Amino acid sequence: MKKMFYRINARAGGMLLAAGLILAVSAVAFDLNAKDKTDHPTINVPMDESAVSRDSLPHGSYAPVIKKVAPAVVKIVTTTRMENTSAQQMPGFDDPFWRHFFGDQFGRSMPRGQSSPQIEHGLGSGVVITKDGYIMTNNHVVDGAKEVKVTLQDGREFTAKVVGRDPKSDIAVVKVDAKDLPTVPLADSEKVEVGDVVLAIGNPFGVGQTVTSGIVSAKNRGNMGIEDYEDFIQTDAAINPGNSGGALVDINGRLVGINTAILSRSGGSQGVGFAIPSNLAKNVMESLVANGKVTRGYLGVMIQNITPNLAQEFKLKDDKGALVGDVVPNGPADKAGLKSGDVVTEFNGHPVIDSRRMQLDVAETKPGSTVKMQVLRDGEEKSFTVTVKQLPGADKLANADSSNTEDTGTLNGVEVADLDQQAHQQFNVPKDVKGAVVTQVDPGSAAAEAGLKPGAVIQEINHKPVKSAEEAVKLTEKSDTKRTLVRVWENGGSHYVVVDESNNAG
Repeated sequence: MKKMFYRINARAGGMLLAAGLILAVSAVAFDLNAKDKTDHPTINVPMDESAVSRDSLPHGSYAPVIKKVAPAVVKIVTTTRMENTSAQQMPGFDDPFWRHFFGDQFGRSMPRGQSSPQIEHGLGSGVVITKDGYIMTNNHVVDGAKEVKVTLQDGREFTAKVVGRDPKSDIAVVKVDAKDLPTVPLADSEKVEVGDVVLAIGNPFGVGQTVTSGIVSAKNRGNMGIEDYEDFIQTDAAINPGNSGGALVDINGRLVGINTAILSRSGGSQGVGFAIPSNLAKNVMESLVANGKVTRGYLGVMIQNITPNLAQEFKLKDDKGALVGDVVPNGPADKAGLKSGDVVTEFNGHPVIDSRRMQLDVAETKPGSTVKMQVLRDGEEKSFTVTVKQLPGADKLANADSSNTEDTGTLNGVEVADLDQQAHQQFNVPKDVKGAVVTQVDPGSAAAEAGLKPGAVIQEINHKPVKSAEEAVKLTEKSDTKRTLVRVWENGGSHYVVVDESNNAG
């Protein structure tokens, strides 16, 4: 029986099925803000690196902790424009919570007339990190939102701007125009241990701010098929729809994680919840605020876990490490001397437990950094020095802040990546096809209506050839018209589509 995972935002949604191991150690730079880099401020989120006291459990009440933390946990309400389908919602079942768990067609039975846009409201949570209004939440809470409203515990309400989103980690940052806001300090999530008491704070089901308690059930959970970069803290503190983006704190009132998903057969909490660790969330947040995108390291290798059978064939003592299955020609690993069949045992001073852990370590390495690697090759230990690079691509053609009324060019809601060797293989594109591959298209966008889909290759924009994702972005900026002629390769051939955004403003 397949395990069922749910994101826990009452608007965004659907069921997520467990997926296999991500083998490619690569990175995608999400350019989620078209403004110049100098327009972005820089923040350095402070972190309390001390471990929580484990000498004895607290007695009496968690009230002092809650009084300190709760004012900085906010309610987030989003407004999204959805396109209706050919069926009408049955009375009583128009709450997006039901569609989140049972699918878009839940409760729809009566035929409807002419299709018309529908305004949908979503509910989530967020955590105030800085006094001047930077708030951390989940990407799936604000993804596609036309308007984001933030409400503090004291009742103050603000309209928030989406600073940036990172779908790969499911972290987003929003900003409100305020000063001297209450904040939650961050703890070092690496020092969290199984058995530590944790409290989950958020707005489940829209009933109002709610606190639940539990313990850390497990650490370093991955391979769930929920996100591309997974290193979850698992907890049995009750987490439900609406808790998305809320705080998981320790008994000292420090943030150890951002609540993001649950494992459930019923749609409600069954004691298995997942939070993004504060260390990962902090790195993503700082990058989004500083650059409007997340830049991850890239080695250019395909890696896999070592099974007992593989350990026997490669004459390894145990199953620790990551087995290199392939090396991208002229990539960082290839230039450093790594080969297929190598077993990476240490990366940048960190022991490599498995391929997922190595993927996270590489992704968190700053491009341009030179790091040491320890490798087993034919039973012999070897050392390599590799300069980690950034994988170009996955530039977003639209601004991250969908509520922004300024012109952001054309092909809004489309994400593209460079058509490198890995993309050729992933999307089954012939080697002679050139261009930028579409990796994501926002539903309801003009591009989606025109037929653009992930896996398609953009070869030309307005009769001008496209050779890279960066060129595609430039060709969509400062357009004189909202109509864009796009030559696309897919399904074995090329064709043209016209993306008309003249009726899609607002």
